[in-house]
Amino acid sequence: MSNLLNLERVSKSYGVRPLLADVSLGVGVGERIGIVGRNGDGKTTLLRVMTGEEEADEGRVSRQRGLLTGYLRQTDEFADDHTVRDVVLGGRSDHEWAGDPVLREVVTVLLAGVELDRAVAGLSGGERRRCGLAALLIGEHDLIVLDEPTNHLDVEAVAWLAGHLAARSSALVVVTHDRWFLDAVCQQTWEVHDGVVDTYEGGYAAFVLAKAERQRQAASSEVRRQNLMRKELAWLRRGAPARTSKPKFRIDAANALIEDVPPPRDRLELQRFATQRLGKDVIDLEDVDLRRGIPGEGERVLLERATWRLGPGDRVGIVGVNGAGKTSVLSLLSGELAPQHGKVKQGRTVVLQHLSQNVDVGDPQARVLDTVESIRRITKTADGEITATSMLERFGFTGDKLTARLGDLSGGERRRFQLLRLLLTEPNVLLLDEPTNDLDIETLNVLEDFLDGWPGTLIVVSHDRYFLERVTDSVWALLGDGQISMLPRGVDEYLERRSADLPTLPGRVAQVAGSSRPSSSSDPGSSAPQEGRVAPATQATRAKAGSAEERTARKAVARLDKQLERLAEQEAKLTAALVENASDPDRLTQLGSELAALLEEKEAVELEWLEAAAVLE
Repeated sequence: MSNLLNLERVSKSYGVRPLLADVSLGVGVGERIGIVGRNGDGKTTLLRVMTGEEEADEGRVSRQRGLLTGYLRQTDEFADDHTVRDVVLGGRSDHEWAGDPVLREVVTVLLAGVELDRAVAGLSGGERRRCGLAALLIGEHDLIVLDEPTNHLDVEAVAWLAGHLAARSSALVVVTHDRWFLDAVCQQTWEVHDGVVDTYEGGYAAFVLAKAERQRQAASSEVRRQNLMRKELAWLRRGAPARTSKPKFRIDAANALIEDVPPPRDRLELQRFATQRLGKDVIDLEDVDLRRGIPGEGERVLLERATWRLGPGDRVGIVGVNGAGKTSVLSLLSGELAPQHGKVKQGRTVVLQHLSQNVDVGDPQARVLDTVESIRRITKTADGEITATSMLERFGFTGDKLTARLGDLSGGERRRFQLLRLLLTEPNVLLLDEPTNDLDIETLNVLEDFLDGWPGTLIVVSHDRYFLERVTDSVWALLGDGQISMLPRGVDEYLERRSADLPTLPGRVAQVAGSSRPSSSSDPGSSAPQEGRVAPATQATRAKAGSAEERTARKAVARLDKQLERLAEQEAKLTAALVENASDPDRLTQLGSELAALLEEKEAVELEWLEAAAVLE
């Protein structure tokens, strides 16, 4: 069968720099292709040439007659006087889109919390992005082309999108730095670099293995890049072998590259180092209430009587839907926000840095190298000392970029510089809010490698599931109940719990939830709870009298007693309402759903109560 689209000896340059040089590729019916490469190497240019938005300088682009192509660009072109209903649904009324299962699912997931009759002009960048994605997905296309579709989506929405795209018959070409998404969706991977496009079978894991094999055969001399690749191989092969199904290359040769590669992090050594720098006390939230908004006018309760303790060397990921309060929790930990009730205590030796989502690099006239050297010429990690110039090189600042003005840096370069400047201050507590935004996969590898040797307490908010699993040891969630809940099985457990709370969705999240998280004892998400936390009942031991564990458990039991009383009252009201509305089928269905959700919540609270009580027995 002929391809939907072909590139034949295509070349494209900007100025004197060739982004594509004599490239020949094809996209077949139903193929799903992921595109990776460094920022600025031509990934978006390739998409524009493929879709006809830009003409090739040389060569030929041919498309099947009548080809229907949907293209999600990095920026939208919505008319500001239009409503969300206009740009996404073409003006369809509620009963029209709600009666179509596909439309209903797309709108329910991607436009959650967005009023359909709201003007596009008032939307945030993330809301506009989700509108663009929704408008594309409700259409019928032979080929879907997506440029960074997971930007501004939370973990749950990314999982849903992966399942949705995998279930469609359309061919797919997607540029993304989300490595979990690449593995979940793509059957082929194209790497754009140095004007050429290399093709690989499989998703991200297969790409890494195949690339390592090619480099081995070519006896690559790029020592630093090889070392990073070997570490990534070790992570993938030890942690997620299921990702590498049916790779068409010699796995034995790839395994030979990592025989002597240790696990990415020496946890005990890092924790010992972190304890020396931090002592035993880092950050404690004690009986905290946190609310955002104006009282009486849409105020939201983010935390209610929440207690959470972070110790030296903890590496924590935080997940939750957009608006759950993840960024607010980071601001609470950093001291930028004050709780309405309770205390936030920082240890005396804490040196904290907070990477926010706002990319501010400072004086736009300042130069890259001068700014970095003014902060610190040499920084320390658990692996030794690193000079400022070496750090700049690791984060992609070489040649002319060393003397570039900060104001002239691209969005991705600004994010890299912001991260680098923060790390050079040698913090011992690091708060990262969506650190993977605007970073390519190679830069993510560098950041992960640096964090592997960074001794301190790390708290990460990210929608990038792969990054979370790679750099953290435990995952916690904001589930809308006012607490910060530990998830022993990580993101998989989060998606399962969210899926159970959303019975109206046709289970797409559950279909892709069981992905890649390792289940061995080396699993980053399976570490034992740290000191001061309430342990699972199966592992709990009697806490010493007067210890922090005992105090925490007693507070948890008292808090959970109140929650159970409140839930019992709500259960009684719902049961009475069921009797009163016995003759109203629609009302009975609604009340039944509410009661089922309540009983599930009650069961979770009872289990948590038992776990806390086990510490006191």
